[in-house]
Amino acid sequence: MIRSARGVPSRVVAPTAYTRRTMLRGSVATLSAALCPLAAGQTPLPAIPGKPGLKVLSERPINAETPAHLLDDAVTPAERMFVRNNGIPPDTSAIDPLAWTVELAGESCVRPTKLTLRELKDRFQHVTLQLQVECGGNGRSEFHPPARGNQWTTGAVACPRWTGVRLKDVLDYCGITDEAVYVAYEAADTHLSGDPTKQPISRGVPMHKALEAETLIAWAMNDEPLPPLHGYPLRLVAGGWPGSVSGKWLKRVLVRDRVHDGPKMGGQSYRVPCDPVAPGATVADEDMCIIESMPVKSLITHPRSGSRHERGKPIAVRGHAWAGDLGVASVFTSVDFGATWQPTDLEEPANRLAWQHFSTAIAIPTPGYFEIWARAVDENGRSQPVVLPGWNPRGYLNNACHRVALAVA
Repeated sequence: MIRSARGVPSRVVAPTAYTRRTMLRGSVATLSAALCPLAAGQTPLPAIPGKPGLKVLSERPINAETPAHLLDDAVTPAERMFVRNNGIPPDTSAIDPLAWTVELAGESCVRPTKLTLRELKDRFQHVTLQLQVECGGNGRSEFHPPARGNQWTTGAVACPRWTGVRLKDVLDYCGITDEAVYVAYEAADTHLSGDPTKQPISRGVPMHKALEAETLIAWAMNDEPLPPLHGYPLRLVAGGWPGSVSGKWLKRVLVRDRVHDGPKMGGQSYRVPCDPVAPGATVADEDMCIIESMPVKSLITHPRSGSRHERGKPIAVRGHAWAGDLGVASVFTSVDFGATWQPTDLEEPANRLAWQHFSTAIAIPTPGYFEIWARAVDENGRSQPVVLPGWNPRGYLNNACHRVALAVA
């Protein structure tokens, strides 16, 4: 479900069809990326300390994705979590984290107040949940014509375990009026221009999402304090929606009487056309709708794309699947380019809004080039598309089947 610029519910209907040529181009790109990750003469950007193996997409702001085979853990370790920034992270190296303050304010906040991290820990029930977070532009690199922005492939997704307090409990503490429509955040990061009067990003969610039991104000990831790049000492986590609503370095929570109008809420940021458009079309801002729950998706984490295998020998296949606010009902795999599909073993999630692990084994009896495809289906019966979904100007919501390339000898 997406929401129109005026906040009126709207659903994107059937995606624009793509040609077999587009599919073949994607298959070639899959193997090329696996075997030749850097073009001739291309120099990789410097690695991020503490993030071995991540591919850095930009340095200012710093953004990096995780190769699929490094996301094999059931719970994503901090060193494997992707990095997505819109501004410059604050220097929190010398702060007293317990003295960090978050302000509760906004038109629909009954009792505006400020709470320190110590007070949050002392006054509210602690909650630990595994929650999936994915960048809205994950998969952008596959769209054609290309969409501007970080050219994510498949690795802007993670599912760590978060500890904090429910946003709902904090909102109940400060009180919300009947006119409350949206809850938004403001953070301590700096605009790329260096102008202290500008915010790099300030987004939010409707009240129903803010009041979910799984929406947290978190101070820990995997039982450790948040890493600096992931919001230390305090952040929001709203699993299943674009990662941009899970604000890091949290300083203010705003209870709004309208759809939030902060930076990266308007225009075409984190929005898709309300109705399908032809690839390359120009879409007016008023015809773009806000992304809410993310679509069903899966990721093969083993085997590694580009690996070589012996014919006839069983190959373990495993990965994760998720579906925004929904659960995943089933995951299928194919080794014949989607001509036939086989079910996998699918585990229950650790909790609502955590990804689900799937596994199976295949044996390919003949030598040659093969691909393993994965296709997830959500609890409402909606399946991942085999080809790219409807094109959009910013390259959001690509949930086409994941493919890994194999050489069988």
